[in-house]
Amino acid sequence: MGLFGIFKKKKKIDVEAERRRFLLEHGRITDGRIIDNDTDGRGREIVFYLYTLNGVDFESSELLTEEQSRDPLKYAPGQKVGVRYDTKNQGNSMLD
Repeated sequence: MGLFGIFKKKKKIDVEAERRRFLLEHGRITDGRIIDNDTDGRGREIVFYLYTLNGVDFESSELLTEEQSRDPLKYAPGQKVGVRYDTKNQGNSMLD
C-alpha cells in the first residue's frame, strides 16, 4: 500500500446500489405478494412483501423507486409481484 496510498481519497461505495446491481446480474426470480405498504417520514412509499422458497417464507420491505411509484396499483396489498433473490443468501431480495 505505500505511503501515498494512506493519503489517497477512498471512493464512497453505495452499498444499496451495489446490492441491487448484484441481484440484477446474478439473482433468480420467484413470485411474491405485497402484504402492506406505508410511507416514511420523507413521503417515500415502502412496500412489504412475502415470498416462499423451498417451503420457507421470507418477508422483506423495500423503498419504491421513482419509476415504481408511478404504478401504485402494481404495488397495492394483495398484488402478485416478481421478486429477485440471491441464491446463496435467500433473504437478500428486491422487487423485480
